[in-house]
Amino acid sequence: MIRFLLNQELRVEQDLDPNVTVLNYLREHLGKTGTKEGCASGDCGACTVVVGELEGDRIRYRTLNSCLTFVASLNGKQLITVEGLKDNGQLHSVQQAMVDCHGSQCGFCTPGFVMSMFALQKNGTGYDKAATEEALAGNLCRCTGYRPIIDAAEQSCKAGSQDQFDRQHEATLAQLRKIQPDATCELNGADNRSFTPLTVADLAELYVTHPDARLLAGGTDLALEVTQMHKRLPVMIYVGNVAELKTVDTFDDRIEIGAAVPLTDCYDVLSREYPDFADLLHRFASLQIRNQGTLGGNIGNASPIGDSPPALLALGANIVLRQGNSSRTIALEDYFVDYRVTVQQESEFIEKIIVPRAPTENNFRVYKISKRLDDDISAVCGAFNLQLEDGTVTDARIAFGGMAAIPKRARHCEQALLGKPWDDETLETAVRALAEDFAPISDFRASKEYRLLIAGNLLRKYKMELSAPEQAIRVTAHV
Repeated sequence: MIRFLLNQELRVEQDLDPNVTVLNYLREHLGKTGTKEGCASGDCGACTVVVGELEGDRIRYRTLNSCLTFVASLNGKQLITVEGLKDNGQLHSVQQAMVDCHGSQCGFCTPGFVMSMFALQKNGTGYDKAATEEALAGNLCRCTGYRPIIDAAEQSCKAGSQDQFDRQHEATLAQLRKIQPDATCELNGADNRSFTPLTVADLAELYVTHPDARLLAGGTDLALEVTQMHKRLPVMIYVGNVAELKTVDTFDDRIEIGAAVPLTDCYDVLSREYPDFADLLHRFASLQIRNQGTLGGNIGNASPIGDSPPALLALGANIVLRQGNSSRTIALEDYFVDYRVTVQQESEFIEKIIVPRAPTENNFRVYKISKRLDDDISAVCGAFNLQLEDGTVTDARIAFGGMAAIPKRARHCEQALLGKPWDDETLETAVRALAEDFAPISDFRASKEYRLLIAGNLLRKYKMELSAPEQAIRVTAHV
C-alpha cells in the first residue's frame, strides 16, 4: 500500500499495477486530463507535474515528467497537478499571467509550462532570467513562441502573491509527516509488484530475494521500456526512499554521493570542486529530468553516451557495489565491460559514487557536443584531466563518451602525453593516438569521421584553455 497527497486529497493505493505512470494514473484512472502526453519520453514537458517532498520544516517542490514517473515513487509525497492550482474558482497567479501575457495558443503545452512556472515561483524569491530559462528549458512550444511565455514567468515571479499552498503549508506539512512510510511498502496489480524499502539493508535483502527485479531510482531511462517499448516490468524495487542512498558526504580527500541522489542535488557539491562538471550538469537534460534522474542511474544503465561517466572516469572516481551484506569498491573504469554490460553480479547494486576532491591546481575540463544546447543527447562527450609540473605532463586521464561501446579512457592518447612537454608537437601526437583508442560508429547523431575529428579538436581546445584561460571561451561546445 502507498499513500500520497493528490493536491490536498489523501490517496491510498494498493491494487494498482506498478507499471502505471503518473500521467496515465491521472488521465485514465482519475479523469484528470489537464496533464497532457506529448512524447512519453521526457522531451517535451507537456506532462509536467510538481511533487512536494518533506525537507525538514519545509516542502521542497520539484518539477517532474509524469510520463516517466511510476506511481509507486509518490509514496509519502504530494502530487500537484494543474487542476489543483485554482483557488475557489480563481486562477492561480501563474495561470493568470499566461492569460495576461497571451502565453497560450493551441494550449496543448500550456499546463506543462504552468506547472514549471509554479515550481519556479515557489522555489524563487523573485524574477531571475537565467533561472527562468533553466526552469522552462524542458518545456517545448510549437506555436506560441517563447517570448510571451517568458513574459508570463516574469510577471508571476515578480507578483509572488501568497496562494493556497502557502496558506495551507502547516496543514500540508502535518499531513506529509503523518503519511511518511515506516516500513517497506508494496504495490500489487495486474500480476506485477513493486517494493519501496527504506534502508539499504532492506534493499539488499529484497534484491537477493528478487534477483530479477528492476531497480527504479529516477526512472528516466527505465520507464522508456514501458512507455516506448511497451514492455511490462513484473517486479520493481524503488530505491528513492532509501535514506543512505540519498546522502552527499564530503571528506578531506573525497566526496561520497549516494547512488539515488538526484542530479539536481549533486550540483552544489560538484560545482564547488569542479565548475566544469557543474556546467555539464546544466546541459545534462531538462530540469525535470535532473530532478528525477540520479548519478547512480546514469552510471548503472551503462549507456555509451551517458554524460557523467566520461567526467567521472577522468576524475578517477570509484563506485561501491553492494550485494546482500557485502560490498566492494572498484574503479569506475573497471565497471564497464561491453555495450550495456557491466561487472555487476546478480543482486548487486551501486551504493555510492566516490569522487576525489579537486587538487590545488585543477585542470579538469569536460565538453559536450550535441545538436542542441539544452536537453539533448551527446554525440561526443570528452573529459580531460592533466597534471603538469614545470611544463611537463606528469599525469593524464582522458575519457570519452560516444566514441565506443562503453564510456572509455583514451589510453594511447594518455601515453602519448605522459612525461612529455605540454607543447604543440606533443599535442598533435596525442591527437593522432586517438585513432588507436577509438573506432567510433556512424549514426544519426554523427558520422565516425566527425567523431574522431571532434575528439581531436576537443583536446586542442583543452590545451588552448589551459595555456590562455583568459582568452578561452568557457561555454561548453555544441553543434
